Amino acid sequence: MGKVTGFLEIERHDRKYAPVAERIKHFREFVVPLPEKELRDQAARCMNCGIPYCHGTGSVAPGTPGCPVNNQIPDWNDLVYQGNWEEAARNLHSTNNFPEFTGRICPAPCEASCTLNIDDNPVTIKTIECAIVDRAWENGWVKPEPPQQTTGKKVAVVGSGPAGLACAQQLARAGHEVHVFEKYAKAGGLLRYGIPDFKMEKHIIDRRIAQMEAEGVVFHYGVHVGGSGSGALDPQAMLRDYDAVALTGGAEAPRDLPIPGRGLAGIHFAMDFLPQQNRRVGKEPITGAEILATGKHVVVIGGGDTGSDCIGTSFRQGAKSVTQLEIMPAPPERENKALTWPNWPVKMRTSSSQAEGAQRDYAVLTQHFSGADGKVTKLHCVRVDSQFKPLPGTEFELDAELILLAMGFVHPVHEGLLKQLGVELDPRGNVRANTADYQTSVPKVFSAGDMRRGQSLVVWAIREGRLCAQSVDRFLMGRTDLPR
Repeated sequence: MGKVTGFLEIERHDRKYAPVAERIKHFREFVVPLPEKELRDQAARCMNCGIPYCHGTGSVAPGTPGCPVNNQIPDWNDLVYQGNWEEAARNLHSTNNFPEFTGRICPAPCEASCTLNIDDNPVTIKTIECAIVDRAWENGWVKPEPPQQTTGKKVAVVGSGPAGLACAQQLARAGHEVHVFEKYAKAGGLLRYGIPDFKMEKHIIDRRIAQMEAEGVVFHYGVHVGGSGSGALDPQAMLRDYDAVALTGGAEAPRDLPIPGRGLAGIHFAMDFLPQQNRRVGKEPITGAEILATGKHVVVIGGGDTGSDCIGTSFRQGAKSVTQLEIMPAPPERENKALTWPNWPVKMRTSSSQAEGAQRDYAVLTQHFSGADGKVTKLHCVRVDSQFKPLPGTEFELDAELILLAMGFVHPVHEGLLKQLGVELDPRGNVRANTADYQTSVPKVFSAGDMRRGQSLVVWAIREGRLCAQSVDRFLMGRTDLPR
């Protein structure tokens, strides 16, 4: 490394947030970037480990160390320290199609597996990654990369989330004619309609779509493959018209809470609530009844990232209070590094949205909802033990005029596309396709991302999209030059 003693001399220093009172007034991003000197100093802390776990271990199961897309982190850290930002951007893009997405919304398993994390001071990898790609866009280094020659093969990609976008971009660069089919009005999937703008503004997606269109990718919006009514497209017709089909939709079937009172008005899935606000910000029309937190006591059930997004959105809409409930026990403040490192540890984390004033409670089970005039007004809860069994005498109530269910997703929607194609499902209800070739049980149909692996991270979606593209290219051409 350029500064071999950097990790001994320089303390970890990461990006700051704008003050809570200021940032909850708008839906724009509020992370304050580090100046160049500090970024280069932070990059100098990378210690060129003998085994850099931050690299990741390839296409394996969640929870394994490091970066799923295998970013060459020590390499671009050194390039940043040397001031060679353009080469750092080239290196970063060699493994990751969309580092501006991961630099904003990835939880950074690379930092958890950093050797310096053994004493809680990992390199600020995510911050440096975001700075590299933002500088690349600012300086015009990110350009379309159209293929030098075309293959005459046509590929359909169903779904324009991060898996679909990564798959489509790689296949277009291999020379195939790529068509992306998206049921909504704009591309991005959960990046656009699930991730709030205060975490990632949508012009970040738009500029990538423009790049991909310049590379030859054709986007078809408002087309629901396997749907009904206006905009529907028959999957069997797609199989006839294309040489290969990649299914890269999401795991959109939400986990419900079927308890007494569930039918009361004011109880909604998180993914009915969040897309509405994103459409407001994006000036898209909203269909159905509006769901707003304004002036209400809000309870979010579920302690993950989607729950945090509901919290931040509720505060920006003017909620009276926000409480987040989690059935799991409170995690430890610190992990036991001897047992967990370099794997992703379970420990207490506070998101930027939770820090805006949410009340958090753990080991809580909601037993039923109650209300008046058909509208919810209260949750009735009880505390549970480590086996999730209710503890007698611990019952309590919470006022709630808006309840958001953010308990995750069980599998992709089966009705429509998947049933009409007749693809086999795995025991969890996801599309069955292995990581060797990403092929489904239906000839020339492939699958990647959440539709194949279940609810997961954006970085895993990008990884699977790239690997799926590699498999499709090999299927069509007998060989592939696409990188992993």
